[in-house]
Amino acid sequence: MRGATMHLQGLSHLQVYGSTLEALTQAALILVLGVAIIASNVLIIATFLNFRGPSEVINYYLLSLAVADLLCGLLIVPLSVYPALIGKWIYGDILCRFIGYLEVTLWSVTVYTFMWISVDRYLAVRKPLRYETVQTKTRCQCWMAFTWISAAMLCCPPLLGYNKPLFDDEAYICMLDWGNMAAYSATLAILVLGPSVISIVHNYGYIFVMMRRLKSGAPIHDKEYATALAENLANPSHTMSFALIFSFWISWSPLIVVKLYENITGDIIQNPLIHFGIIWFGVLNSLWKFIILTGMSPHFRLALRIFCLTICCRTKGRLQAELIGLDPDD
Repeated sequence: MRGATMHLQGLSHLQVYGSTLEALTQAALILVLGVAIIASNVLIIATFLNFRGPSEVINYYLLSLAVADLLCGLLIVPLSVYPALIGKWIYGDILCRFIGYLEVTLWSVTVYTFMWISVDRYLAVRKPLRYETVQTKTRCQCWMAFTWISAAMLCCPPLLGYNKPLFDDEAYICMLDWGNMAAYSATLAILVLGPSVISIVHNYGYIFVMMRRLKSGAPIHDKEYATALAENLANPSHTMSFALIFSFWISWSPLIVVKLYENITGDIIQNPLIHFGIIWFGVLNSLWKFIILTGMSPHFRLALRIFCLTICCRTKGRLQAELIGLDPDD
């Protein structure tokens, strides 16, 4: 009898130790992810703002994405570290409601921004001779301001409602309760995902068709248009922007698939680790942009090199800028 009691006590201690180790590991992962998101997106924003040379319009969209990810890293991710250790939310319902609202708003801003990026790339290929007059910096800035304002307004009704916010005690993150607002939730999903998905599929489908047509040597009678088209299609921004969009949907696809499965079958997956993993794998998307930009954008690598040289030694930064015909103080 005594041996059995000691065995049970040993199992209890192991369970407590295991749960504590799991909580520490999850909190550490969230903390590391938050620091990486903040550092990478601060670097992206500083790199673009520091660059004084000729830049593409798409950089304004990339700045919008970086700002959205930076807000996620500053305001959302850090507030999940301590709850991951203790297993509960301690910051109050008001802050929980605001965090849930901010998550949906930033996600909507990102989706809309990807739509505008696809439109920008489509116009660069569809109207290569008129692209610079159609896609001006002022127009791009207006679209970004409209995107942020419209996303903030579209997502605010649950924030102002009387339903209590939900704290996910498996992923340690606050969410708004969309279950009591099924009609509004469906409408919001259509307004956000409908135009974005349709535009992205159509625009990049057209771009890749034109790339294949140009590589196959299909005749284009307008020589001036053919030359401008070839120059635009050679721009790595097309594949880089598509990689950004693809990585976003890959990051969030596990959560989307699981939610669709649960809603269709009614079978809830009772595995806290899976639930934790798919949500934070989606948040991990905020980190991929720096890796993709560094690997696929020569313009960003050049701007990043100038920024690093400017930070390390202003003389070297000035020399590097002069070598490419730029003045960092312009």
